Amino acid sequence: MGTHIIKMPDIGEGIAEVELVEWHVQPGDSVVEDQLLADVMTDKATVQVPSPVHGKVLALGGKVGEVMAVGSELIRLEVEGEGNEGKASAARAPAEPEVGQVQAVAAPTADEETRADTDVAGNSASGAAARAGAGPHGDARAEAASGSGQACAGRPARPEGEKPLASPAVRKRAWDLGIELQYVPGTGAAGQITHADLDAYAARGSAAAASATRAIAYAQRDGERQIPVIGLRRKIAEKMQESKRRIPHFTYVEEVDVTELEALRGRLNAQWGAQRGKLTILPLLARAMVLALRDYPQINARYDDEAGIVTRYDAVHLGIAAQTEAGLMVPVVRHAEALDIWACAIEVARLADAARAGSATRDELGGSTITLTSLGALGGIVSTPVINHPEVAIVGVNRIVERPMIVGGAVVARKMMNLSSSFDHRVVDGMHAAEFIQRIRSLLECPALLFVE
Repeated sequence: MGTHIIKMPDIGEGIAEVELVEWHVQPGDSVVEDQLLADVMTDKATVQVPSPVHGKVLALGGKVGEVMAVGSELIRLEVEGEGNEGKASAARAPAEPEVGQVQAVAAPTADEETRADTDVAGNSASGAAARAGAGPHGDARAEAASGSGQACAGRPARPEGEKPLASPAVRKRAWDLGIELQYVPGTGAAGQITHADLDAYAARGSAAAASATRAIAYAQRDGERQIPVIGLRRKIAEKMQESKRRIPHFTYVEEVDVTELEALRGRLNAQWGAQRGKLTILPLLARAMVLALRDYPQINARYDDEAGIVTRYDAVHLGIAAQTEAGLMVPVVRHAEALDIWACAIEVARLADAARAGSATRDELGGSTITLTSLGALGGIVSTPVINHPEVAIVGVNRIVERPMIVGGAVVARKMMNLSSSFDHRVVDGMHAAEFIQRIRSLLECPALLFVE
């Protein structure tokens, strides 16, 4: 028997140290080749580190939340044969594991985004349908109590705190189906959860699950947990703190009548949806912002407050806040000014799916010049979005509601939506901010203007 040492991989870009955010194994565990060992995070990415060999875990090289240098010892395995302990001592990082799935982290906005009935966050139709039938707040809670063996009677398929092993594709599918992987028994190598395991779990009868859920619904609960703020949550917290500390926010709220816009969207989807894809309200909002920014270029900008320089951009690189299983990310629609509404819709859906699957690149999650965010169906009537530093503006969308309004002296039902937007008051004057939102409002209330140059 020998000892195989796995060192902290060199992720590139001159990064000298990374944060250890999660262990997937513990001392004494047996591991197989390609099994995930740990998640580590840089300022821009979360990287999953797999095992290059079969073996048994002897020791872990750090604790969750610890910042470790590239090339330092990450984990020590007992393996058949000679191992690499001698070689590892002589070189900085030999036999480094191949870097696995990368999840790029963009500067997030403050509000936790949820998807509206108009699908403003860019979900695919299949994902939306799956969530409607078995969303995280619906059947999944009942299914969480179902299962066979140790997953029955509301008990999870593995001990509390043990991370379920699954590929990014399986994790994304479980998210779409509203299934918590903690409750799914795995039949793959080292207990890894496969697509077949998801199918078997989803096929289990719901009667036993419903009964078990009712039995525990009113059980007394006295537990408490202390959750370390590490990894992506720490990055989000730091980003929000930096944004609020640096930027004097000015929020402006305006009411918009989107009755005609929604009617147009419905007609376009009826005529062209099958060939060009379904339109959400988001690409129409994006087009309105692009046109309004032509008159207010100081809003499509980034402010380097340390250098005292505001950079205005002709290109509109539109950040779209998207909620993922890992946290809020902001994929960027590059050159939104050059896209028609269908091309914009396709790009938004692609980027949102990539962000949720953890396959979005760093370039796709950085470099935005202005951000569009939405609270969707749960958006209430007003919000105060936090600016995506170092940008100078963020446009926030609240939910659409039907209300009685007076039009031409008659009370009629209209679809109303609020825009709750924030601006950097050091760069954008209040009057210009209000005029910018009013310009967007005029375009949305007369949507034919979106197509007139």
